[in-house]
Amino acid sequence: MTTPKVNLLDLDRRDLEGFFAEMGEKAFRATQIMKWIYHEGVTDFAAMTNLSKALRERLAERAEIRPPAVALDQASRDGSHKWLIRLDSGNCVETVFIPEPDRGTLCISSQIGCPLDCSFCATAQQGFNRNLGVAEIVGQVWRASRLLGDRRNGGRLITNIVLMGMGEPLLNFANVVKATDLMQDDLGFGISKRRVTLSTAGVVPALYRLKDVSEVSLAVSLHAPDDELRNQLVPLNRKYPIAELLAACRHYIADKPHRRITWEYVLLDGVNDSEKQARALAALIQDIPSKVNLIPFNPFPGTRHRRSGPAAIARFQAVLMAHDLTVVTRRTRGDDIAAACGQLAGQVQARGRQPARLAS
Repeated sequence: MTTPKVNLLDLDRRDLEGFFAEMGEKAFRATQIMKWIYHEGVTDFAAMTNLSKALRERLAERAEIRPPAVALDQASRDGSHKWLIRLDSGNCVETVFIPEPDRGTLCISSQIGCPLDCSFCATAQQGFNRNLGVAEIVGQVWRASRLLGDRRNGGRLITNIVLMGMGEPLLNFANVVKATDLMQDDLGFGISKRRVTLSTAGVVPALYRLKDVSEVSLAVSLHAPDDELRNQLVPLNRKYPIAELLAACRHYIADKPHRRITWEYVLLDGVNDSEKQARALAALIQDIPSKVNLIPFNPFPGTRHRRSGPAAIARFQAVLMAHDLTVVTRRTRGDDIAAACGQLAGQVQARGRQPARLAS
């Protein structure tokens, strides 16, 4: 039986050093390989000219560098870009690049589908298949960097990475942490820890674990100021109610000066967009260093929700700002190619609704 080749995109710097140690090679080989993979975009060992021919041949026998393939490439009229990333038979996830004058944000996925069943999200309606591996997560960044010509002329188009695509990142804990480490590693993508953001619906035990192993920025999908409504919109709240979630968020930034939590709040017409609810939200988070990201709902086929009107959005924002909160209303981008927040669907061979559980 043939031993499967090791995909080096699955390995962070420490793993690569161990891989080369097993081959009887020095640890600096990991540095060489990472520069070829992430800085030069090279996947063919034969092209790695600072490695001996013998080592290149041994690597070709034991390993591979295999990023996921692009099944579909779509450009929006507003300059956003969406790629359908093929992973295995019948399964694809979506990755979105959003260019702005002062930054370029890449939104990546962490699971095929999602088990959380949030009512306002297209991904949740696809069901859930499995977690993505490290190579499948960082492979989205690798593919986007190559397609965008990210490092040409010494420049960088991708300045920020957000795990806000398909899936709940904290239900794929180990792979997501390793992937975000590679995103921040100077030998990897070299993105600042403040510019890598993990978005979660609130898997509380994983938030406490994350504090011990990572310094990524945190965005929390809140969407309601009370448990009764959030139970309906974000069913995970029944397991980890708002009080527990807020305590975990306070803990996450407790000894991190100048860090804050970004609260994501999708505005749904007649559901969570009243001035009373805005005042309740302000009271809820007033003691936590915060930024509120108001997101006009982006419709998808079969949804029962509607987007709040411009006047309701403006009133909601005004109430929050009157309580000295930093508030941004997100401009809808990429909705003409179903690339806007909450619209990502991919192609998911669902295994049904599975209970949310913390991956090891």
